[in-house]
Amino acid sequence: MKPMDFIFMLTRNDRTVADAAQHAQTALDAGIRHIGFKDVGLPLEELSELAKLIRDGEGQVYLEVVSLDRDSELRSVRAAVELGVDYLLGGTNAQDVLPLLEGTGIRYFPFPGRITGHPSVLEGTQDEIVASAIRLAQYEGVAGLDLLAYRSRVDVPSLMTAVCAAVAKPVIVAGSVDSPAQIDAIRSSGAAGFTVGTSALDGKFPAENRMLDAQLHAIAGCA
Repeated sequence: MKPMDFIFMLTRNDRTVADAAQHAQTALDAGIRHIGFKDVGLPLEELSELAKLIRDGEGQVYLEVVSLDRDSELRSVRAAVELGVDYLLGGTNAQDVLPLLEGTGIRYFPFPGRITGHPSVLEGTQDEIVASAIRLAQYEGVAGLDLLAYRSRVDVPSLMTAVCAAVAKPVIVAGSVDSPAQIDAIRSSGAAGFTVGTSALDGKFPAENRMLDAQLHAIAGCA
């Protein structure tokens, strides 16, 4: 079975951490090449430096949008274009976002379902979330989906499997992934990748120790 992409998010509780650059360098040194951050937590100037650090380390840059309103989301999308990220994850206003991404080469993975709160929560039934995923995947400019499966109140393995089966585009599972068992379930669902942020920074994964490099090696080994 093809390994999944492990995307290390330089975030805690849906905010980019102040020492993100230090953690990004640790990740690059550990061989992690998919590294991202959120649109909140640091000013644009520091995010620009962070993106450059990741690119200079031959990494792929991910920005995940967790803005709570349309105008804030579109500002974040414009920032993503200015930063020249490789992947734009999240957000809920695909019709408004897609014109801003035309010609940029940025691969766009919006959230299916109804998103509320901060940290973000996925609302709705499985059928509603799957229907939303199908609608989003029909847009030519949508490269894949960013599924907040473990932030939902439904049967998570069933939801992930249903979404992956319903769309022909890759699905990234994001939010509150904190155990090898969850990663196994994500793999079994057919997802293309997953994000981990807070749980790696807080040393929650079973590893040699709670240090970030050991955590990252352990998580990558599960992928």
